[in-house]
Amino acid sequence: MTPSTGSRRAARSAHALLVAAIAAIAIASAREAAAQKMPWSAQYFPNVELTTQNGVRVPFQDLIKGRTVAIELIYTTCQYACPLETARLAQVQQLLGDRMGRDVFFYSITIDPKHDTPPVLKAYAEKYHAGPGWTFLTGSAADIELLSKKLGLYSAPNPENKDGHIPMLLIGNEGTGQWMRASALDNPKITATMISGWVGGYPKAAPVRSYAEAKPLPKFTSGQFVFATKCSACHSLGQQDKAGPDLAGVAAARDRAWLRRYIAAPQEMIDAGDPIATSLFAKYRQMRMPNLELTERQVDDVIDYLAAIAMKN
Repeated sequence: MTPSTGSRRAARSAHALLVAAIAAIAIASAREAAAQKMPWSAQYFPNVELTTQNGVRVPFQDLIKGRTVAIELIYTTCQYACPLETARLAQVQQLLGDRMGRDVFFYSITIDPKHDTPPVLKAYAEKYHAGPGWTFLTGSAADIELLSKKLGLYSAPNPENKDGHIPMLLIGNEGTGQWMRASALDNPKITATMISGWVGGYPKAAPVRSYAEAKPLPKFTSGQFVFATKCSACHSLGQQDKAGPDLAGVAAARDRAWLRRYIAAPQEMIDAGDPIATSLFAKYRQMRMPNLELTERQVDDVIDYLAAIAMKN
């Protein structure tokens, strides 16, 4: 008996559906296998449970899954690089604008979980005006050490390193498997470009311009360079307070000897009970000015620069 035309069509449709289903399963299996083989997929990292500054518990893999992220290690009582690296990340946050919390996320993980409880981290985040998409995290000391090693951010204890860790930033995209390390103290524009342009989707190339159109580079004094690279993340000149006070006129308002001591070792002056230092510490919500370990020449140069700016204005 010859099958009817309708029967043949139904058979072909059923066969096509079966082929499509097999193909879909094969593609899904291939993708899963590729994800498992990708060395820096979410599964590469230990899925430890962390706690946010708001007290919410979350598995680490959920934080990075399918996202472009920047991850740093900090601790809130740090007197050296942490305040500056967090202030730098705050500048990057501003540059990224509405991408923060949408497709770019920052994670600051404490390496001192005994002290840095969620309320402590929340207060610290507020000092740096952390907005949507920037989360501060704590957890068990063992889990954080394990995670920091997998992140490539771990620093072995070193008595000669007063900071306690190296200020590095891990930037990456879990979906693409692209990851890179960078200095957490770098120029914020460079860091924002690495996050948004390198691992977060390449932007359209800018039109090629002639070198003849380039403007001469301004001449930088040593003091101007120190201010731009070490101070400008927290201080402005004649604008408004940032994380720290605006420094316009400070060279005239403060005794030079006092400025030299304070810039060189701010925490020592607070610990000694210096009235101006303790007053500033209280006014700016216990924001620690980092010990930048500047040379005497650098300290004098930056004071000279502040004095020169005041004279121009």
